[in-house]
Amino acid sequence: MTNIWKKYSASPFFDEYFNSSKRFRPHTSQIGKYIGSLNSKELDDINNATESAIKSMGISFRVYSEEYIDGQDRSWPLDFIPRLIRKKEWNKVESGLKQRVKALNLFIEDCYNDQKFLSESDMEESLVTDSPAFKEYCLGMKLKHNSWSSICGSDLIKDRDGIFYVLEDNLRVPSGVGYMLENRSIMKRVFPDLFKHYGVMPVSSYPSKLYETLVSLSYSRSKQPEIVLLTPGIYNSAYFEHSYLAQQMGIDIVQGSDLVVLKDNFVYKKTIEGLVRVDVIYRRIDDDYLDPMKGNKNSVLGVAGLIDCWRKKNVSIINAPGCGIADDKAVYSFVPEMIRYFLKEEPLISNLKTYLMTDNKSRDLISKQFKDFVIKPVAESGGYGIVIGKNASPKEKKQTLQSIKNDPRNYIAQPLALLSTSPTFDKGSIEPRHLDLRPFVLSGEKSYVTVGGLTRVALQKGSTVVNSSQGGGSKDTWIVDK
Repeated sequence: MTNIWKKYSASPFFDEYFNSSKRFRPHTSQIGKYIGSLNSKELDDINNATESAIKSMGISFRVYSEEYIDGQDRSWPLDFIPRLIRKKEWNKVESGLKQRVKALNLFIEDCYNDQKFLSESDMEESLVTDSPAFKEYCLGMKLKHNSWSSICGSDLIKDRDGIFYVLEDNLRVPSGVGYMLENRSIMKRVFPDLFKHYGVMPVSSYPSKLYETLVSLSYSRSKQPEIVLLTPGIYNSAYFEHSYLAQQMGIDIVQGSDLVVLKDNFVYKKTIEGLVRVDVIYRRIDDDYLDPMKGNKNSVLGVAGLIDCWRKKNVSIINAPGCGIADDKAVYSFVPEMIRYFLKEEPLISNLKTYLMTDNKSRDLISKQFKDFVIKPVAESGGYGIVIGKNASPKEKKQTLQSIKNDPRNYIAQPLALLSTSPTFDKGSIEPRHLDLRPFVLSGEKSYVTVGGLTRVALQKGSTVVNSSQGGGSKDTWIVDK
């Protein structure tokens, strides 16, 4: 054990580099020993090289706050010590995610058609039908390949048992995959020799797999349908990713003002040579802003008449409007039941235990054991609105319990998971930091799961909040075959 590792201790958490005897796990031994052979200056040099590469490549994200109303661009935070997952372990996760997203897509289509699951399961119908994400204009719609959430980003964690659990599913406009791809580009510069030793599985096929998925969901007979990526614009926090993916797929990135719907109920793209009919729209805009005639009347981000074109199947919208009914932390708790109902299979990857605050017994439990739970609003994202019981002040606890009492439908609770840790560089030393993982699942004619995903890491000591908007960072995720 080299000096740099002697002070390292992740107890009582599951550490992804060390076992309980503080020995390297077999698949992390080589890189662990290599990092341990470096002194503080060499570690600083690697960190500086990583940051310089990020700046030179222009990899950034935008954060909005009270201080910066118009947003502030920040360099993408990447820790140079990668996360390693064995291929054998990943194969099980991949199968579980494909199964899960298939069931979720069947559930969404059922909700807008026969609603058999709502009538035959334990789920209250109002959980879906009263949701703001439930769109009446979707009723009666059946989509090609049953693909409503064609691009899903599921958040996974490892608990103290070292097993992956699904924390939540992001089914509307999940972000982060562009940063996953750029993380790999940077790490190849930092650790080229280690890539060769480990046989790290590549992630570079994602843009082509995404393009194939979009093509397979087009209603056009053309083998090369016209596809565009619809962005809210340059001030969106994920605009870097929007432009990156469009460039990688060789498609145009457009805003609402670049598109128009004509009387023939088709969508057209404005070009200097005239109008070009659009077959597929990969949208990075929320439902309510897609079409001012069906959502927010003041929206200038979308296209008037777009939803009617979609209903007539004259254009495909990816992800489909209305799929947000399953992007709800309360609905999430019923996914294992969906898998059994629609697929007649047992779930291959488990949920984290979830308590609905509409249940009186669950509310009483949370009130009595508040410190043992994490309270989450069902429709928020980006880490906003989360209350970690053990960190809450008496005032915050009182306010949270009152909010639950006032609107129980809007909250769920989950046991405080002991998120796994991984070595992370911090100001000249290496310390354990908590992390999660967001793989991306594509669903079209075929299904595909990214090789690994975006590992997000809490850069603050003791924190379990990994979102970049909340001060978190990222790691490259290596699926290793040795």
